[in-house]
Amino acid sequence: MSFDLMLRVTEVMLALTLLQSSLEHLSLGRDRLLFGVRIWLCLWLLSGLAPEICLPLLWLTSVILLHRFNGPYNGGADKMGMLVTTSLMVAHLLPQWADLAMAYLAVQLVLSYFVSGYVKLMNPEWRSGQALVDVYRFSVYPVSESLRSYAGRPKLLQAMSWAVIGFEVVFPLTLLHPITLWLGLLVAATFHLANAMLFGLNRFFWIWLCAYPSLIWFQDRLLGS
Repeated sequence: MSFDLMLRVTEVMLALTLLQSSLEHLSLGRDRLLFGVRIWLCLWLLSGLAPEICLPLLWLTSVILLHRFNGPYNGGADKMGMLVTTSLMVAHLLPQWADLAMAYLAVQLVLSYFVSGYVKLMNPEWRSGQALVDVYRFSVYPVSESLRSYAGRPKLLQAMSWAVIGFEVVFPLTLLHPITLWLGLLVAATFHLANAMLFGLNRFFWIWLCAYPSLIWFQDRLLGS
């Protein structure tokens, strides 16, 4: 994947992702002005016109939201959104650092999986499956009653825990070949989709996918394609 194509695909994906979340907020009737401006900026970014002006303004609205909600109220999803926006902004404002900015995004994506897996691996509750048992039994996320019954199947949840840990820890190895990377990203996207469907974590799904083009481009650079 060429750098220019990767950059444009990432911009479009980011704009659509932030547009969706902004429309959700606008429908709730809160902070209409702020999210109205954010929607307008997302549409501007979709047009492809003057992204070097649009992205800093979009980045500024993200900073305002951090102040408005006393931090990233959506946790990792907001942090990844800020990371993608910042990387794109630097790539346009400082062309001499463009490759470095998008490579940084790609590396952070890999680390987001690896570090998460390593932390789980060091946690005895994840190794035993108890962490997932607690998620299904006590989670405040919209888990249906039928899904809560999985809390009574600890062996299955332990196997699921190790599947998640194993995938996240070995994710950096997917960079060794284009096929393994595509397979790895497919598994990762499926994992995020499952979390969105089971727990309502839909914003993690969309914003993490925004960083995938940078990793595909980064692997091409590493392998000299």
